Amino acid sequence: MTPRLTFWGAAGQVTGSMHVLEAAGARICLDAGLFQGRRKETHQLNATLPIDPRRVDAVILSHAHIDHSGRLPLLVRHGFHGPIYATPATRDLCAVMLPDSAHIQQKDAEYLARKGKVGEESEPLYTMADALAVQNLIVGVPYRRPLYARKNLVFEFVEAGHILGSATVDLRLSEPEPHRLVFSGDIGRSNLPIIRDPAPPPGPVNTLIVESTYGDKTHETVEDAESRLGQMVTRVAERGGKILIPAFAVGRTQELVYSLHALRRRQAIPDIPIYIDSPMAVNATDVFRLHPEVFDRDEWLVDETDRLFDFPMVHYVRDVAESKRLNSLTGPAVIISASGMCESGRILHHLKNHIGNHRNLVLFVGYQASHTLGRRLKEGQRIVKIFGHDVERHADVETLEGYSAHADRDELRDWVRQIGGPIQRAFVVHGEPDAAEAMATILNQEGVGEVVVPKHGESFEL
Repeated sequence: MTPRLTFWGAAGQVTGSMHVLEAAGARICLDAGLFQGRRKETHQLNATLPIDPRRVDAVILSHAHIDHSGRLPLLVRHGFHGPIYATPATRDLCAVMLPDSAHIQQKDAEYLARKGKVGEESEPLYTMADALAVQNLIVGVPYRRPLYARKNLVFEFVEAGHILGSATVDLRLSEPEPHRLVFSGDIGRSNLPIIRDPAPPPGPVNTLIVESTYGDKTHETVEDAESRLGQMVTRVAERGGKILIPAFAVGRTQELVYSLHALRRRQAIPDIPIYIDSPMAVNATDVFRLHPEVFDRDEWLVDETDRLFDFPMVHYVRDVAESKRLNSLTGPAVIISASGMCESGRILHHLKNHIGNHRNLVLFVGYQASHTLGRRLKEGQRIVKIFGHDVERHADVETLEGYSAHADRDELRDWVRQIGGPIQRAFVVHGEPDAAEAMATILNQEGVGEVVVPKHGESFEL
């Protein structure tokens, strides 16, 4: 059986990561993520599985973000019952993220039904039971622990430095001939708060699957981003405004809490309330507290306290009634809420209630995919639709790229150089067209033998 690789997600776009490897007598999914963006288009992509889940033997999961894990319950719903391999921290994050995804889909469907907007795209993709069933299939595999998924197929996880538990997959086939495949997952940055730096697996590679989210951009440094965060919080607080931060509940929220904690300890921000208004972010922070073994021990705050996410200014909001009270809150505050691209969750209510006030600031700290509300706000649109109503924005909008958990152009190049190579063939995924082409250029410049930017559904023999 000649190994074959097919790209069923994050090919020509950022979301929906899913790459199917057929090798060693098995069919293995590398990730199974949700597409995100326009409701009608993405619902069709998500609901129409390109493979029969009953014929999938295993899933190797790079990390817990929904654009990498969010179709796992859909696979289970349609008959998948094989192992899902993930790091222990990813396993524990999935236990809160996937049920939350199911819950949001159900609530969105109920809301649209009340508004008379019922259609195929409003139906939930899966239920809470499907999401919970995933957890019974996840096998926790520590970093640097080789595991045989099949007799002639062994893999191990190495640190990707993207979020807690994120991994690059180093996979080796021994038949029909030796072949090494490295799947980058999402590559993080050096010096991100809390987590360790990326550590790509060195040596010759036959096939590389590599992300390209920011292949055409350069970020500010993490240190500069933290300094600017402090300046923004101080400026908006002085004018009595609120800082609304749409943030991914896993990773970005905890990094922001860490930075705000560090800034306050250095007396670089005023003493104002900070609300983490996302039940999933609250639960995810609990998972972070469970996994100090993967924290970066070289960071001063990690060394100084074991209560990274708990200090007097921060308040964790679970209750819906308390969340609603934030809409009538007087005085300055920081409100960090999911989702990170403003497509669902409590952040929509905060935006609807607060972007009309010129004292306030909407602060983006992560990637905003095309056709999302986050992208429209980031691009400066004055009138946006929220819950089907036009809302006029008067609040400021700013972006801190330094908090991106994705490596930028220079960091991606460094990551490739650390592998060392030679790299025979590379597939560029998880990037919009310009970013993917820029990453392809980097790989060509670094001496990769063949570079391909695959299209959705394209298949290749290895």
